[in-house]
Amino acid sequence: MIDDATYFLPVRVLAARIQAKKLSPVEFATGCLDRLEKLGPRYNAVVTVMRASALAEARMAEQEIAAGKVRGLLHGIPYGVKDLVATKNAPTTWGAAPYQDQKFDHDATVVERLRAAGAVLCAKLAMVELAGGMGYNHADASFTGPGLTPWNTKFWSGGSSSGPGAAVAAGLVPFAIGSETSGSILTPSSYCGVTGLRPTYGLISRHGAMALCWTLDKLGPMGRSADDCAIVLSAAAGRDESDETSSPRGFAYPRRAGVPARRLRIAVPKGVVEKVQPEVRANFEKSIDALKDVITVGRDVEWPDLPWGPAVSAIVGAEGAAAFIDLIESGRVSELKCPKDRSGGYAGTLIPAVDYLQAMRLRRPMKQAMAKLFSQFDAVASPTRGTVERPAADRGRQPVRAAGAGPAQRAGRERAAHLDRLHGAALLRGHAGGARQRLSVAHDLASEAAAGGMRLGSTQEVGR
Repeated sequence: MIDDATYFLPVRVLAARIQAKKLSPVEFATGCLDRLEKLGPRYNAVVTVMRASALAEARMAEQEIAAGKVRGLLHGIPYGVKDLVATKNAPTTWGAAPYQDQKFDHDATVVERLRAAGAVLCAKLAMVELAGGMGYNHADASFTGPGLTPWNTKFWSGGSSSGPGAAVAAGLVPFAIGSETSGSILTPSSYCGVTGLRPTYGLISRHGAMALCWTLDKLGPMGRSADDCAIVLSAAAGRDESDETSSPRGFAYPRRAGVPARRLRIAVPKGVVEKVQPEVRANFEKSIDALKDVITVGRDVEWPDLPWGPAVSAIVGAEGAAAFIDLIESGRVSELKCPKDRSGGYAGTLIPAVDYLQAMRLRRPMKQAMAKLFSQFDAVASPTRGTVERPAADRGRQPVRAAGAGPAQRAGRERAAHLDRLHGAALLRGHAGGARQRLSVAHDLASEAAAGGMRLGSTQEVGR
């Protein structure tokens, strides 16, 4: 029988045990499936448990590994995907009642690539309905109920990747695939105390994923550490002919031992730290202090004076309304869970064209401003969110769906801690001196911080 602690181990350790025949992929997948069924409803984290297909994939992984055919670190590792990623073996609900019976006859590219790496897909995970609109700020905007953080189930797990954040934090799966348009990986990573990586636009193909904002949507991993996220990213990234916006460069991740050859230059924007809650600020400062041996910190760095927030709002509002125009015009928008989605979100489609075009024009000077900043620094660090998660009123929960029946065993202990467990920092990475610092550096930073009792909360990677 697998002990509870195993479900909270990082991918690299799990892979070593699986490849040494000390951990059975079938037994481990069965344990994760049981936990998803048993504990998933507690956090409103799971939409569909994919037991039959998951066990088939786990059996194949076990047979291949026994025969010496190891595909890599993800071979035999269970995971879940946010329920806007298409899967042919389970419904894809987009977190919204109008689409709760929606099915596709294909898998998304990210699912295909992770399957090729040997990972075992166990569940479709809950999300804020349609991944946006007014729903970003409303915990109850999901037909599965408000996502709850495992650290304290009176509080919201964040959105819109609410299920992936909670599922990883609770040890239901070792990692998950989330999506982000404007904070939907970083927020639940912060609120649930896991590590999230929002990759550069186009690094992971979006083929088979719901579109909210074509020019801003990204898919990315959520796991226990930067190392976990880098392992997943290396398997999922790369050019996909089915997604014309996908990047050809991929993401190579050879783990490097030791500390970087030189100190990394980290910028902390002026005024950011002073505006956050005291507890958040304290955790952020602990994170920075834990890295003092490998970084040089630039404090009070002037942030480019551009209308970042209004520009993003205009782009997401216009493209989101276009993406769901059929839902709006059919009147089925009234079926959405959150009243503000119906009255003030997607129903309000009249984003002036001039606002959208002006926002799009601002993208070039914004990129230029960030390129200038990253000519001086390797990364920008800030608190992931200015506040801790807020209480989430439980407005009803629905039972977890089952795609392949099976018994649920007793599993897991519920963790109960809050402020002092939250991650302290988000790291925005870029280019410096023309050379990309690979995410192995972020792993080194995360490991160093862990030794000091803290880890980086979430990581973004940006490119020119």
